[in-house]
Amino acid sequence: VQLQASGGGLVQAGGSLRLSCAVSGLSGNNYQMAWFRQVPGSEREFVAKIKWSGGSTGLADSVKGRFTISKDTAKKTMYLQMNRLKSEDTAVYYCAARYGSITRSYAGDYTSWGQGTLVTVSS
Repeated sequence: VQLQASGGGLVQAGGSLRLSCAVSGLSGNNYQMAWFRQVPGSEREFVAKIKWSGGSTGLADSVKGRFTISKDTAKKTMYLQMNRLKSEDTAVYYCAARYGSITRSYAGDYTSWGQGTLVTVSS
């Protein structure tokens, strides 16, 4: 599986950004996709997850009510819509994939990673 994240940038607090993750190399639909983020010196933090087949989702408590994860299987793309951004959302955002239907929120359970896209929120 190959993943290509894009859409990061500089935005003021309270603003919005949409991240995209182009997906290729899938063998069927039994995958779970996710977004993680990481700041220097910290572990990679779970943000959101979605099943590639069916589309059930999960969000970290820190982003509930502000972020939405979605996918377009025809375009083979996953999205992270980020609204009401805060300075603490500043991080490198990574998309990730794992085979299987059991939901996971731990970075170590994901086997494929995109290159990361930097989101900077200015206060």
